[in-house]
Amino acid sequence: MIFGFGKKKYEEEEDEEVQLVTFQGALNGKEANLAANAKLASVGLDPAKELVTDGLLRRAEMIRIDPKGERASITYLIDGVAYRGGRLGKQNAVAITKILKLLSGLDVKERSKPQSGGIKAGFEEQSYELLVDSRPVGGGAERVIIRATNLQESPEVPEDLGIPAEMKSKIREIVSNHQGVILVCGPAGSGVSTTAYGVLRCIDAYLFSIYTMIQKGSRAVPNVSKFELEPDEDFSLTLTRCIRSEAQVVFVDPIRESTMAKTVFSAQEHVTIISEIAAEDTITGIAQLIQWLGDPKLVSNGLRGIVSQKLLRRLCTECREAYRPNPKLVAKIGLPEDTDVLYRKSRRSEIEGRDEEREPCERCGDTGYRGRVGMFEFLEMSDSMRRLIATGPKPAKIKAQARKENMLTLQQAGVQLVGKGITSLEELQRVFKPSSS
Repeated sequence: MIFGFGKKKYEEEEDEEVQLVTFQGALNGKEANLAANAKLASVGLDPAKELVTDGLLRRAEMIRIDPKGERASITYLIDGVAYRGGRLGKQNAVAITKILKLLSGLDVKERSKPQSGGIKAGFEEQSYELLVDSRPVGGGAERVIIRATNLQESPEVPEDLGIPAEMKSKIREIVSNHQGVILVCGPAGSGVSTTAYGVLRCIDAYLFSIYTMIQKGSRAVPNVSKFELEPDEDFSLTLTRCIRSEAQVVFVDPIRESTMAKTVFSAQEHVTIISEIAAEDTITGIAQLIQWLGDPKLVSNGLRGIVSQKLLRRLCTECREAYRPNPKLVAKIGLPEDTDVLYRKSRRSEIEGRDEEREPCERCGDTGYRGRVGMFEFLEMSDSMRRLIATGPKPAKIKAQARKENMLTLQQAGVQLVGKGITSLEELQRVFKPSSS
């Protein structure tokens, strides 16, 4: 399943017989009976391990299997960019899909409804959490998406994410009042959950009583307690119980519909609640809240701040290339006049062509990038912004007020990262390029 970048490195690793990933049980605690599924295990277990191992070697945060007729294509998402993987025969893809579902504690026979589960895994002395989603695509076929999280890494640490010190300070100030809602918004799959954990970790857990009510894919956060859901208890009752346990901050699952939104905002007078919603930016997020709650005054009274984020790939520090930018370009994008050096992805391969003697960069797999950093837009509910939101304004008015209050926009935050050499102009343009759809 070797593909594109870093091929030489990974071929060498395969020659050295890389130890395959180990599957260590379903996240939901349901035991996989491999003895009763011996035939499936014999044809699907090792290929599934090879697939996941291949992805983890490439630092893939997501692996997708898409059935297409008699074949299935594999896609890896690495630092937010999709790369084509290999292809599988139909029967091989089906076997891998079934064994992954079995190991995730899902119903192997159910192929007409979406299912979600997860697997505890180990690879190269690291612990991983593999979230597995199966989705029917017609004709009995299923698309499988595997999302990998390295539990030893802490990508949600504010400093690693790139959360500005000023934003961190504002979040702490909001939380000190022990009430209100802080939301993180972004499109699905954009890293919004990681940012939400980053916002949570902006809070000093030694000073506040913090509970998390996240039910799926919960990550361990130092000094934050997990609040368990009682059998047959809905979200509203659990939140009430949590508040009665003297919680000062509660981290809850994403808000996806009006009922949950109303429950959260009805409780915000007693506790600070942190959550996330699927929205393109802060303005869109506020509009969605107003629609769900049915009253802009409820949003105005309860919302304390809303964060929007986009992720940029970090330039590889081993192979990035310095260059002198055109002064006119510097002025156009808003960098300081004295900016005389910027950085970009190495162009050696473009200049030298496919030089077989050139050693690819092992640190980044020869992509030019390794890891990602966030750019953030934080809309704080100042008194003037609160009064405006209460009137149910059009998005243009909210934007105008945000500019008046000197809110740092996503684009401005991205330009700052370019100026610091953390990312490139090309990467910034890629992230803000309008979707072809």
